[in-house]
Amino acid sequence: MPYKQAVEELKVKLKGLRSQFELQSRHSPIEFVTGRVKPIASILDKASKKGIPLDRLETEMQDIAGLRIMCQFVDDIKNVVELLRKRNDFEIVEERNYISHKKASGYRSYHLVIRYPVQTIAGEKKILAEIQIRTLAMNFWATIEHSLNYKYDGMIPEDIQLRLQRAAEAAFRLDEEMSLIRDEIREAQAFFTKKKELQQRNNS
Repeated sequence: MPYKQAVEELKVKLKGLRSQFELQSRHSPIEFVTGRVKPIASILDKASKKGIPLDRLETEMQDIAGLRIMCQFVDDIKNVVELLRKRNDFEIVEERNYISHKKASGYRSYHLVIRYPVQTIAGEKKILAEIQIRTLAMNFWATIEHSLNYKYDGMIPEDIQLRLQRAAEAAFRLDEEMSLIRDEIREAQAFFTKKKELQQRNNS
């Protein structure tokens, strides 16, 4: 239960950041936020594979509670990380930069492990949660890789691994190309938003 509570509270807080940017008519580095609590079967499976004793799950398994922040541009990831570092409602205990230092598979993302205080009827309980920050292209690739890992039980055939690595590079090139026309995209989005607001006012 504390993990579910943490995910719901953090989703509200992180979505609130996006709303604050929108109220100021500024580009939000956060496109959208999702969150989940790892199912019990997955927790037990991971504990078995990693050799984590069940009585140490709370201190050794960092992603029972997981949040994912999607960004439009690679530069947005850095801005989101800075925003999270400034917060005082949780403590960052670990950072892993898989964007500058991608995994061998091609996986790219920025991970923060936080210690988040949850208020329960028994008092305050601090739990570990993982926040993954990535672009939409990185997320598309990671979702496909996760499905293939599940299908092949972590033993993806070599030819598919090579294709995945090439796809990861293609996704990153897409992010780089989008970054080059970032200002044009932002202007177009701002123009579209203002046009939609004017239409809504006229209709009302």
